[in-house]
Amino acid sequence: MPYLVRVTDRAWRDLEAIYEFIEADSSERAYSWFNDLVKAIGSLERFPLRGAVTPESQKLRQLLFGEDPNTYRIIYATNKRKRVVSVLHVRHGARDAFESEER
Repeated sequence: MPYLVRVTDRAWRDLEAIYEFIEADSSERAYSWFNDLVKAIGSLERFPLRGAVTPESQKLRQLLFGEDPNTYRIIYATNKRKRVVSVLHVRHGARDAFESEER
C-alpha cells in the first residue's frame, strides 16, 4: 500500500523559489528538470525509505536529486504507522545544514 506524500508549506515555497530561480517558465529544459524534481518527490509514495538519514537528525531522511553542482536535497520525515511522508524542505545541496527552527 502506498504512502501519502504531503508537501509542507515551507517545501512548497522552496519549490516555487527553485522554479523561479531556474526560470522554468521560460526554458523548456529547465521546466523538464523541475518536473523531474517533482516526480522524484512523488516517488516517495512507493519508496519512502530509500533516502539516507540526514546529518541534522536521525528522524529525517534526504533524497538527492540532480547532479553536481546542481544537486538538491529533498528532506522528509516518514510516519510508518500512518503511512505518510512529509516533505519538509527542498534545498540546494551546497547550502548549510538547516537549523532546528526550519524543521
